[in-house]
Amino acid sequence: MAASHIFKVQFVREGKVWEVYARKVTHGGLFGFIELEDLVFGERSSVVVDPGEERIKGEFEGVKRTWLPMQSVLRVDEVKKTGPSKISAYDGSNVAAFPMPLVPPGSDSSGRK
Repeated sequence: MAASHIFKVQFVREGKVWEVYARKVTHGGLFGFIELEDLVFGERSSVVVDPGEERIKGEFEGVKRTWLPMQSVLRVDEVKKTGPSKISAYDGSNVAAFPMPLVPPGSDSSGRK
């Protein structure tokens, strides 16, 4: 994957919708998790500071990669450029969980291969 790819990922945490940008998004090595690597944050070139983005930066400071539970991820979009990371209200009224098997592919019903 080229370094120019940017992904906008929206997920639910603490009853709010978090929106972050990452250069790499995969299903990762942990079953049931989405892996985000190389998170991208806006530049501090302006005097105006967004407290939501600062909170997200502080939360992920020093993090090389993170894993999000699949059921918390609302959406993943490939975008041309980054925007501000943000935290917004979530009422959950128009979002339903996608039904999925809890047993990894290639396993029997007890989860063994």
